[in-house]
Amino acid sequence: MRRADTIAKLRRARARMTGSVGLVPTMGYLHAGHLALVARARAENVHVAASIFVNPAQFGPTEDYAHYPRDLPRDLRLLRGAGVDLLFTPAAADLYPPGFTTWVNVEGLDSQLEGKSRPGHFRGVATVVLKLFNLVQPTRAYFGQKDGQQVAVLKRMAQDLDCPVKLVLVPTVREADGLALSSRNVFLTPPQRAGAAVLYRALQEARRLYAAGERSGERLRQAMRAVVQEEPLGALDYASVADLATLQEQETVRGPVMASLAVRFGKTRLIDNILLGA
Repeated sequence: MRRADTIAKLRRARARMTGSVGLVPTMGYLHAGHLALVARARAENVHVAASIFVNPAQFGPTEDYAHYPRDLPRDLRLLRGAGVDLLFTPAAADLYPPGFTTWVNVEGLDSQLEGKSRPGHFRGVATVVLKLFNLVQPTRAYFGQKDGQQVAVLKRMAQDLDCPVKLVLVPTVREADGLALSSRNVFLTPPQRAGAAVLYRALQEARRLYAAGERSGERLRQAMRAVVQEEPLGALDYASVADLATLQEQETVRGPVMASLAVRFGKTRLIDNILLGA
């Protein structure tokens, strides 16, 4: 595995690659969900490139940028073992040099759901991912379903800005009790970790009702809220049943939708989603 820690080194390494390239962008502190993205990229491309970059532009002033978990030596071992060919590990000053003023705003999609709770978050996500697309020039880029809104934002960005890359969505990897794997799970105390399974239970309740014929968006949202309210350690941020493309809340479900929610456990905020009717 070749590692590039500057843009100049990345460009030199990328120039030596021929054939298809799959890109797996990450913020590090890798888990089995990230490795599932790498495995999919490895199966579908001649080369696999990955990035590790804790992007300061997608964190708000009160969020956990400074405390976001990091373990680069472990990440390097995992990516090397998974068959990554090229790893990009830039410094923030390299991607956002002095005088940087250009940002990507995917209007409408960036203000729904997570955007309401984390203003500016998707501006930071879209900007850094577009920079990665420009630098790596991948054939395909791989993202997890857990970040379903992020994928919707990035698909719209890629379409609107004519990015010649195919975005590939990979199913969420879960613990035995249904909790979606996330780097932030490390912050949960044992009681919080036990309680965090409530996110998946709430989503499963929405799935059960949908399978039974329920098509009222509000009744599906209320069912998820009711399940979360049964968990004393969890504080619901939102429960949503939204259109896959527009992320607009649906009052009557007539096509595929994303059921999603965000729940806080102390200072740790977890998100999850499933698709209904897709």
